[in-house]
Amino acid sequence: MKYLHTMVRARDLDETMDFYCNKLGLVEVKRYDSEAGRFTLVFLAAPGDEVDPESGLGRIAPCIEITWNWDPESYEGGRNFGHLAYEVEDIYASCQKLMDAGVTINRPPRDGGMAFVRSPDGISIELLQQGDALPPAEPWASMENTGSW
Repeated sequence: MKYLHTMVRARDLDETMDFYCNKLGLVEVKRYDSEAGRFTLVFLAAPGDEVDPESGLGRIAPCIEITWNWDPESYEGGRNFGHLAYEVEDIYASCQKLMDAGVTINRPPRDGGMAFVRSPDGISIELLQQGDALPPAEPWASMENTGSW
């Protein structure tokens, strides 16, 4: 068995792509539009992850599959999905970059090892410090949680 991807639905594809690519730093590796099905699939990977661009849609991994249905729908309950998790080289720098881009840090990295943010569609994303946790530092150490994560 091999992990392939996790699918999340997007209400607004442009807003979702801005978050995952421009703010979180993922890269688009494949896109599929279905006129008959009236949907778009966009596969995103973390920079440096190995992706075989010649493989079929079900063979690229590890990825997030963003599913955008062309006809408007309401998606609620992103928290019941669970969360996506990414390892980062410097959790403080990563969180600062996201904050500078207007992303709310829902669970700040007070311990130097873990933080949570949410996508525009309410998907929880966990950021984990690569290796050992960084020493606690301000403003993170005293920053309160915001919303749910």
